Amino acid sequence: MIQDFIQRSDKMVEKEEMLRVERWMISNPTSISIDKTIKEAAQVVDKIDRDWIPVVSEGMKPVGMVSASIILNSFLHGNEETSVVNSISKENFFIVRSRDSLLDIYSLSYTFFAVIDDQNRLVGTISQNEILKGLSWYVKELEHTAEILNVILDSAYEGVAVVDEKGIVREFNKAYSRFTGIDKKVAIGSHVQDIIDNTNLNNTVKTGLPERGAVQYIQGQAMIVHRIPIWKNDHVIGAIGMVIFEGVTELYRIYERFQENTIPNKQEQHSLSKQRGESSIVTLDQIIGVSESTSTTKRFARKIAKTKATVLITGESGTGKEMYAKGIHHLSALSAGPFISVNCGAIPEHLFESELFGYAEGAFTGAKKGGKPGKFELAQNGTLFLDEIAEMPLMMQTKLLRILQEKEFERVGGIEKYEMNMRIIAATNRHLKEMVEAGDFREDLFYRINVIELPISPLRKRKEDIPPLVSNYLYAICTAYQIPVKSITPEAMSKFVHHNWYGNIRELRNTIEKIVVLVDGDIIDSHHLPEIMIDNEILKETSQYEQATLIKQMKDLGDEKEKELIQRILKETKGNKSKAAEKLGIHRTTLYQKLKKYEVH
Repeated sequence: MIQDFIQRSDKMVEKEEMLRVERWMISNPTSISIDKTIKEAAQVVDKIDRDWIPVVSEGMKPVGMVSASIILNSFLHGNEETSVVNSISKENFFIVRSRDSLLDIYSLSYTFFAVIDDQNRLVGTISQNEILKGLSWYVKELEHTAEILNVILDSAYEGVAVVDEKGIVREFNKAYSRFTGIDKKVAIGSHVQDIIDNTNLNNTVKTGLPERGAVQYIQGQAMIVHRIPIWKNDHVIGAIGMVIFEGVTELYRIYERFQENTIPNKQEQHSLSKQRGESSIVTLDQIIGVSESTSTTKRFARKIAKTKATVLITGESGTGKEMYAKGIHHLSALSAGPFISVNCGAIPEHLFESELFGYAEGAFTGAKKGGKPGKFELAQNGTLFLDEIAEMPLMMQTKLLRILQEKEFERVGGIEKYEMNMRIIAATNRHLKEMVEAGDFREDLFYRINVIELPISPLRKRKEDIPPLVSNYLYAICTAYQIPVKSITPEAMSKFVHHNWYGNIRELRNTIEKIVVLVDGDIIDSHHLPEIMIDNEILKETSQYEQATLIKQMKDLGDEKEKELIQRILKETKGNKSKAAEKLGIHRTTLYQKLKKYEVH
């Protein structure tokens, strides 16, 4: 990606070379010397079938030109035997050099140009017609380059920003926009310091010093970034900023992969995270996803983490609610404290109170000597995560509400009060508001825990996240089972993307694990997938079915049929190439290439 931007200047230089007059001129043109007559000039013009001819002096130095109209006028007045030197025109004639640019001469009010080399000899001619052709090519190339650059930018998972020499943002891709929550239209044209937290790009353009692998805190999270100056003609004209890793834990994973691939005796290895004692730490950057929905949710979670407000995470089962809870804890001021998780749906009702608040010695028959701390006590100075809070019995809801209001609790059978110093994060896959209306959940508790709601979209509504999730789990599961990492065909990946995944990420992971175990080869194809994923009716139910069919037709058809298909779609879109490309499922640049190939206008 960085090379694409660095090479952009080189490509522009190549395009500037293509704009040289020598690329578009008529080389070695026929000319006539100043000692020839008008009649001889007429014979030459007639022979070359052109309406003008340059006139040269000794050494092939151009001095002017004679046109067909000048010759005709001379004949009408009986001056055909006179020397051309008496009739040459200099008013509509201009001399340019072969290395001049079309951009420098197109606005000159001359019709005919003689082209000379470094020795001032005539080497070519160029008219407004050739200039127009050259400029038309240049405009198309600029359009295609801009389109391709935008596609590269917006297809990148990494955040990419480009600034000019004044620190003004000139490019800002979708990934950066999703991550920061700043619209691309707002970012472009603004100073980079007003857009990106703790940026140093404005200094990069001043110093010209690149920074690779620098740590930058964006929205409170440590990011690994590159800052690359753009040089042209010994001058810094801008800089590229690129987010390489959304958090340093990704670096640990990459290092682990390096160890696995380069160090023998894998059984004896210990991963970097385990060496550091951090295997249980979960951060927001470990949540995989490139969709706008995931980026927005992670950005919102980072803002929430800066406070101690009670959070209610909502979403279907399997969407990763606990990962978000752990990520919020990791970024909070209480991150040094414990993260204690309680599954409210897995605790028997009669044990609920003692599990949450603990019990004192002798509180009941069989009570452990010295008592036992509960989850609230264990979570002191940290975070208490109440998962599936909708399953909490009404009696316990009442007690929980009282504790949240009074900010203190005591063990069952005890008299000592413990001041509550922790953050509460609750999660549910049910509609609590409906449960409140039905009388199954206390309304006052609902408003107490729902200070800030963090909704997580189901996987079927953020399909862009599926390919990176599949890639991640394929690698992780194959590595866990100590088998070569399998690859997946485009057809199989398409089935993954179009499946609805009502079990969300949990179902996706379990499906991949099943396939990894059962498939013997190194390649996973569509016929290896569960029957429900192979069913074409699922694909037909999606709004993308028609486009997917057209894309397949484009691949399967021969040239002639493909040409007919393109012509039909162009007719349907009334010649609108952008709409035609969208309907065909190809980029507009690709469509232009096919139009040129098949000579379709």
